[in-house]
Amino acid sequence: MGRRGLTIAIAGMIAVVAAAAAFAAPTPRLADKSPNAITVDVELVIAVDVSYSMDPEEQALQREGYVQALTSGEFLRALREGANGKIAVTYFEWAGQYDQKIVMPWRLIDGPEAADAVAAEIARAPYRRASRTSIAGALRFAKPLFDNSGYRGLRRVIDVSGDGANNDGPLVAPMRDDVLSAGITINGLPIMLKRPNPGTMDIEELDIYYEDCVIGGPGAFVVPIRERAKFIEATRTKLVLEIAGLQPAPRVVPTSAEAPRISCTIGERRWQDRWGGGRYDFQ
Repeated sequence: MGRRGLTIAIAGMIAVVAAAAAFAAPTPRLADKSPNAITVDVELVIAVDVSYSMDPEEQALQREGYVQALTSGEFLRALREGANGKIAVTYFEWAGQYDQKIVMPWRLIDGPEAADAVAAEIARAPYRRASRTSIAGALRFAKPLFDNSGYRGLRRVIDVSGDGANNDGPLVAPMRDDVLSAGITINGLPIMLKRPNPGTMDIEELDIYYEDCVIGGPGAFVVPIRERAKFIEATRTKLVLEIAGLQPAPRVVPTSAEAPRISCTIGERRWQDRWGGGRYDFQ
């Protein structure tokens, strides 16, 4: 599969995942790490947007989505059915290109008690908000986290959630390619709850932007969130798919659609149009 991944419909997916978790994708070669590293099915970096475009309700929903997903029966079933029955996870928040904060360092989840402890640690962290949106900065920060995790994952995944396009720091597509070159998969959870306003930095086709500019790697996919009521379900779907290592059947995409569907510099262009500045070279 190329860079473009899959957009996963939420409805009915949990049941499909639960039934199919035992038929996970083929296992890639293990990362070269310390012989003392603990082998896990997945090393998962959860990267969540805390930029000012995320209102307090969206932030709470985003956090609660991960908390509930990590303790759900579907997640725990997928965990048990993995080759090793355990995963490693870390959780950080991001905004501008140099604004990343680890909320929870690497933790091992090997059953319900560990899952409850991880969920509680995430839940009790204070909320914060910050300026700008740098998906590229988040990816740059996430990549080296795998090097010193203390775990050896059969798969390495960065799980990015956010409600806007990159508008700060490096351009996102080259940074995505750099991460993919290390054998890391990037999945996306674009948050599309608000109708885009011409006076803001919002873009209408954030799911397509994530597909074409952010995600990539074996089995990469996007789960867009368009309704508040579906927020927790969508997050659970995404985590279960990641833990199970499933690669859903791709959609049929017309050949003409292989051409770029959206500019990967749309966020930077809108920022410059609104605020000025000329440090980006779009040629």
